[in-house]
Amino acid sequence: MHNIKDLRKNLSTFKKKLLDRNFDFNTDLFKSLDDKNRKLISEKEKLEQKKGVLSKSKDRSNFEKSKKISEEISKLSHEQLIAQSEFNKLMHILPNIAHTDVPIGKNEKSNKLIYKFGKIKEFNFKPRSHIEIGSKSNDIDFDTATKLSGSRFVILKNNIAKLERALINFMLDIHTNEFNYVEISPPLIVNEDVMFGTGQLPKFEEDQFEIKFENSDQRKFLIPTAEVVLTNIVRNSLINIDGLPKRFVASTPCFRKEAGSYGKDTKGMIRQHQFYKVELVSIVEPKNCITELDRMLNCAKTILEKLEIPYQVLLLSTGDMGFSAEKTYDIEAWIPSENKYREISSCSSCGTFQARRMGAKYKSQNGNEFIGTLNGSGLAVGRLLIAVLENNQNKDGSITIPNVLKKYMNNLDKI
Repeated sequence: MHNIKDLRKNLSTFKKKLLDRNFDFNTDLFKSLDDKNRKLISEKEKLEQKKGVLSKSKDRSNFEKSKKISEEISKLSHEQLIAQSEFNKLMHILPNIAHTDVPIGKNEKSNKLIYKFGKIKEFNFKPRSHIEIGSKSNDIDFDTATKLSGSRFVILKNNIAKLERALINFMLDIHTNEFNYVEISPPLIVNEDVMFGTGQLPKFEEDQFEIKFENSDQRKFLIPTAEVVLTNIVRNSLINIDGLPKRFVASTPCFRKEAGSYGKDTKGMIRQHQFYKVELVSIVEPKNCITELDRMLNCAKTILEKLEIPYQVLLLSTGDMGFSAEKTYDIEAWIPSENKYREISSCSSCGTFQARRMGAKYKSQNGNEFIGTLNGSGLAVGRLLIAVLENNQNKDGSITIPNVLKKYMNNLDKI
């Protein structure tokens, strides 16, 4: 969310910068709704002051006047709540402003290639997809999952299920032991305020799985990513500067309707309604956001380097970034069967955008200020499993276990 005072002072600048984010900011509507709301607040405050003066008077004749003013205040309060609600609807869908480092563009075509790692393996046979690898032993079972839950679900079995667990444990160990993230085991169900705090609501409501509870006055949702719950750990709090930075990591299932992906990646495990992800979240002083973003990117890259999986890093353009982000790097892992790189992580700085929505501040030398937040996949487990299976496959159909994973796989060399 943006500072309203900044918006009022720099409407034309915000309009231009939001156009870079593919958002057409209706500044006339903003001004109209803002003026109406402020006018109602001013009128209400004047009446409250007038009532306060009358209440100090001992003249009994003022009782009726005071009663009449109270009725007017009540009416104005109702009108102002409606005006505030209309104003908030506009404010709450404004995306974050892009950092000055970010390339301007309408979509992914303007993303900038930053870095490549690893040599792409040349196979002396046609590399099989993870679907073909899994179907041989039926250890990647889409048919049974479809009977149980519908499309975009999967059942993993035997050593492939063990490999998934090995990847999770490996990543958690690296992020906690080497990079000093604090491991969190969070709730998978959160309330509406928490979803609003990180920007999932109201704009992306159609992509969320909402849970219906009887006799509940608050909406609840399955988390689409652990970013939601990890970032909101500091909501409505005031943190001592000595307590920054805070760094959290969690491995959780994630749940998404994939509402905007009709027809995309309908086969296989690339795009699922339920998937595991190891998520990184940092809470920092705003001035340190971009430095922390580089650190987080390095943490995510390290996983792929230790697994010896080729990858590339892209700096996303203004038109391809997520709603809450001010700057985003995507990491794409090489997928042999598709002969291309596929996204396996997004690492984003959100500046103070989410903190304003969450009411999260820290004590600085200048008083209480909003914190900076960052999030990144460290990494998406299902897509990493695909990359490991496909990049380490052999002609006989076996999979060579990467050295760093062997201790998590009972020292197996192959599966």
